[in-house]
Amino acid sequence: MKIRAAVLDQVGGKLSVREVDLQAPQAGEVLVKIAACGVCHSDWHLVTGETKHPLPAVLGHEGAGVITELGAGVTTLSVGDHVALNWAPYCGECFYCQRGKVNLCEAYVGPMWAGVMQDGTPRLSENGQPIYHYCGLACLAEYVVVPDVSCVVMPPSLPHEIAAVIGCAVTTGIGSVLITAKVEADSSVAVFGCGGVGLSTVMGAVLAGAKTIIAVDVHASRLEAAMDFGATHTVVAGANAVGEIKELTEGRGADYIFEAIGNPKVQEQCLDAARPGGEVIFSGLSAMGSSTNLPGAVLVRQEKTVKGSYYGSANPPLDFVEFAKLYQAGRLPLDRLITKRYSLDQVNEAYADMLSGAVRRGVIEF
Repeated sequence: MKIRAAVLDQVGGKLSVREVDLQAPQAGEVLVKIAACGVCHSDWHLVTGETKHPLPAVLGHEGAGVITELGAGVTTLSVGDHVALNWAPYCGECFYCQRGKVNLCEAYVGPMWAGVMQDGTPRLSENGQPIYHYCGLACLAEYVVVPDVSCVVMPPSLPHEIAAVIGCAVTTGIGSVLITAKVEADSSVAVFGCGGVGLSTVMGAVLAGAKTIIAVDVHASRLEAAMDFGATHTVVAGANAVGEIKELTEGRGADYIFEAIGNPKVQEQCLDAARPGGEVIFSGLSAMGSSTNLPGAVLVRQEKTVKGSYYGSANPPLDFVEFAKLYQAGRLPLDRLITKRYSLDQVNEAYADMLSGAVRRGVIEF
């Protein structure tokens, strides 16, 4: 079938919205009509080249929509199901799945980074030449073909745009607090970077019952947004940020520090901002090949712990639904996270707004 999609042809280029070919779903796959796709910084890493990926590729990994066709052997889903797309599908059988770490499943990693499906080929093409799927989803498009295990059924009453942001930013941020770090009530938390993931981290800290929640960012608009979501204090990012965090935490530093940017220099600041015995959690994606200087002498003498959090350490089929319930119960104000909506033809404008800090979270609507 012919579909319109946003294609990245080369590093440093703009996204090109044009008609491409999409094959029908094969065994174990489904066709989803996309209703909404969040605008996430992880896609932008392909544009800058910080994430290496085969090109040309259709970007987009924070999507939601409705299943319109099932491939052979799909028995757990139905045509008409409303779904959020999970970019970390899992097999349930590998070393990590058997140990409850489904977000680290090794079965889908190779094909996903190669931009192909499990059979080693993409479903997208143009003039007979392959186009690759970012994160196995490629949901900056009218339709996608994805593995059935990439679909999490959501309540039909849940707005598609809310389901979309649950599919990445919300799960990554809230999961880093509740699942990776298991933040304790009455603790102190500092969040470096208040984009979609960082603001979701603030929401997670509120859910955890943190007493002090410090938001750190360079954009005044994002600091204002963090206060709207429950931050108790804000700090302008820069050389003085660590000192200000210590002033707000009786001179010690925060119990938990979250870095939601992926910037090695900021990550080094985070270690300084944590109190002795505190935890530092990295949830932002750093550029491939980059490195962060975390001195062993400090880690040992001050017993600081540094953790990575991939997809919030979540189990998407369970946690997506739980976050949707919290939203519908009025405990997660996810509607306030989405501040601008765009058409697919406005995709480059959407990423420009993201980079400038003009939006909390932008969403492409179809």
